Amino acid sequence: MASPLQFAYRTQTAIGVFDAAPVYEALPGFVKPQGNLRCCVYSPCGRYFAYATNDGISVVDASVGHVLTSLPLPMVYEISFSPGGTYMSTWERPAKDDNGDATKNVKVWRTIEDVPEGQEKQPLGKFVYKNMSGWNLQYTADEKFCARLVTNEVQFYNSNDLSAPWNRLRVEGVTDFAIAPGKSQNVAVFVPERKGQPAAVKVYNVPQFNNPISQKTFFKGDKVQLKWNALGTNLIVLAQTEVDKSNKSYYGETNMYLLSANGSFDARITLDKDGPIHDVSWSPNSKEFGVIYGYMPAKTTIFNHRAVATHSFPLGPRNTIIFSPTGRFALVAGFGNLAGQIDVYDLEKDYRKVTTIESGNPSVCQWSPDSRYIMTATTSPRLRVDNGVKLWHVGGGIMYNEDFNELYNVMWRPAAADALPAGDPLHPVPTPHPSALKYLGTVKTPSKPVGAYRPPGARGSSTPLHFKREDEGGAAHTVSNGVPQIGPNGFGRPRNQIPGAEFTKPAGIPGAIAVDGGELSKTATKNKKKRNKKAKEGEGNAADAPGTEGGLAPPPREYGNGSGGEGRSPERRNQGQGQGQGQGHNSQHRSQSRNNFNGRNRSNTHRARSQSRPGHFGQSAPQQQQQQPQGGSPLGGGDGAMTPAQSANAKKIRSLQKKIRAIEDLEMRHAGGEKLEDTQVKKIATKPSVMKELEALEREQ
Repeated sequence: MASPLQFAYRTQTAIGVFDAAPVYEALPGFVKPQGNLRCCVYSPCGRYFAYATNDGISVVDASVGHVLTSLPLPMVYEISFSPGGTYMSTWERPAKDDNGDATKNVKVWRTIEDVPEGQEKQPLGKFVYKNMSGWNLQYTADEKFCARLVTNEVQFYNSNDLSAPWNRLRVEGVTDFAIAPGKSQNVAVFVPERKGQPAAVKVYNVPQFNNPISQKTFFKGDKVQLKWNALGTNLIVLAQTEVDKSNKSYYGETNMYLLSANGSFDARITLDKDGPIHDVSWSPNSKEFGVIYGYMPAKTTIFNHRAVATHSFPLGPRNTIIFSPTGRFALVAGFGNLAGQIDVYDLEKDYRKVTTIESGNPSVCQWSPDSRYIMTATTSPRLRVDNGVKLWHVGGGIMYNEDFNELYNVMWRPAAADALPAGDPLHPVPTPHPSALKYLGTVKTPSKPVGAYRPPGARGSSTPLHFKREDEGGAAHTVSNGVPQIGPNGFGRPRNQIPGAEFTKPAGIPGAIAVDGGELSKTATKNKKKRNKKAKEGEGNAADAPGTEGGLAPPPREYGNGSGGEGRSPERRNQGQGQGQGQGHNSQHRSQSRNNFNGRNRSNTHRARSQSRPGHFGQSAPQQQQQQPQGGSPLGGGDGAMTPAQSANAKKIRSLQKKIRAIEDLEMRHAGGEKLEDTQVKKIATKPSVMKELEALEREQ
């Protein structure tokens, strides 16, 4: 029987190694360590498994679980292996020696080494590195060379001799580098923008560091992710800025570039949907890669190695894409603040969807080495509840489930392709473990479909198109480009700019609907007669009002411009004219005093400005009388002014008319079949009393 799949996990109190399908049991020869467990990791070749405790580091044979070697390093927090598992690197917490100098906290060891009895195992090299990210050495695929980043250069070493650098790649301002996998010994370095110069990514061949064999310069690149394909022939550069100057994204702006290792091709990858780039991943065949980009719902597209789009998946809330180790399947999922749905596509059969998995809220998602299973896990400290591991078949069914108190890490054991069983991953479907059946029995189906919150006034009606997501038939996400975004009511966009919003003729007022022949109903006719009667009474009152001639309304009133305008009585007008002349004289006097004090005479200029502007302090009374028409006081005094009681009644009338309009709107919605709230029904019942009160106020007015 073929060797079963295996995964390891680390909890708050233990580290375990578990044989997955088809046996589903713990590795018999492995003794679970107890205590303060800091980290655990498999070697990329899958031969070794190492973990760190307070007592030191232990290296285990992953196939049987026996301890092969131990190192007395109590303060190790990170472990890393070379590609073939020959070398192992450790990172300890930074500290200082007795002289106050930083201790060398990064140490490189030979994983399996014969040490004479009575002697301690010595590291191949020691370095100082304070940060916990990017501390480990990068090795070539054949483990012949390794490299580390220091200020303005990348130092290369022979893997078995770390006493001194074997070669140096000197690049001013370099902040990141990546050694290519595969047989091509290439290295890519990144230099961010500095002193007005663009950012640059350069590819060199080891050890020929005189001239780059491929390079790409670009702006808007504060940091990058360098992603080589499995063969090391093409490089994806995902550039990101700290701040988006266009204010479209809080997380900065992202751009993507593609370079060939031999310099024959480089281009910026143009995407057809606005928004950030959420994820990008190479296929194991090194011939295609997938990108998830755009505002939610995001778009997922497969490109070939020449940056030509070959297929696009449906839009959806997704931010993660992972290819299976065999390259046949692609996993497109939405994790983090998304719902945790996983779409599995078969790339060899016209990109058809195999299944959709409802995984909950996982923080870990990995393919098994044979591409038959998908592992999802919820880990701490991201979530301290519902921690556990689930194994899903590629067809969509759950195969295994185990819950943990506090799960910190989980990982598959790597395996070579030739050590895996052949056959179709989809068929036959394996028998699930009893824990999976128990999990299916305990899953609770929500009584109500989960959806967006809808206010009471919008419940029971269909969602407008401009409120729907793009993948649900709504409009695409747009960003303002200078077009006014305010509608006629002062809020939102104009209706002619809202996709899906159509103009409809407003419905008639209940009780005023025209009948056949163009005649009005009895109620409408009665209301019309009342309105005509009130209009005639208003005309008669206006004709008898004082201050009018022949029934004409008085001319419009205007406010004064600073010197007693025509809206006042004759006595106050004369007084204001005198004040205006006096103020003009005082203004000139003050102006001359200031000019004498400053040594410059600007009284002529001041007088010219005073005469050129109407209503200024120095303007004469006849000019003001010619400019302002006669009428009542602009401040409410004079002939034809409204009394305080009339003003209060007018305010009440406007309030009641507003209530009636709201009630009629509710009546139309109710007539259209919409279900109303109890408070809305009660409001409709108050219409007769509101109408009666309004008629009484109109008679008093």
